[in-house]
Amino acid sequence: MDLSTAAPDPYKALIQTDGAIRGGPLDATVRELVKIRASQLNGCVYCVDKHSREARELGESQNRLDQLPVWEESELFDGRERAALAYTHTVTRLTPVDDRLWHEVCEHFPDEAERGHLVLQVALINALNRLGVPLEMRPAARRG
Repeated sequence: MDLSTAAPDPYKALIQTDGAIRGGPLDATVRELVKIRASQLNGCVYCVDKHSREARELGESQNRLDQLPVWEESELFDGRERAALAYTHTVTRLTPVDDRLWHEVCEHFPDEAERGHLVLQVALINALNRLGVPLEMRPAARRG
């Protein structure tokens, strides 16, 4: 199903929300890491492929992308990224965000606008994954 033709207005609203988040204060690296990690957790091959490519275009290293599934064990992610990834994991798994985690997010994202964009980014990518997985969206086939 092509949602851009089947439900054009709500689909367009999702795309506009993505544009608003991209134009906001959330760091682009953090933004792409949370998109990729949520998509990995949700099993959305389309979004993993898309956002991994976008992260590399923004200068993200392949080494960090390779270690993203095991970010908790990796030494390649800083405190801000770890807080964002922990929040992403918790929200994606539909687990309540406890006070300790929220305090960590607030500590690493003291600007409320940036923190708000993080919260919305995690919610949006989960919504998009919940479209991509059941609709069996697939990335373009390419080698290399």
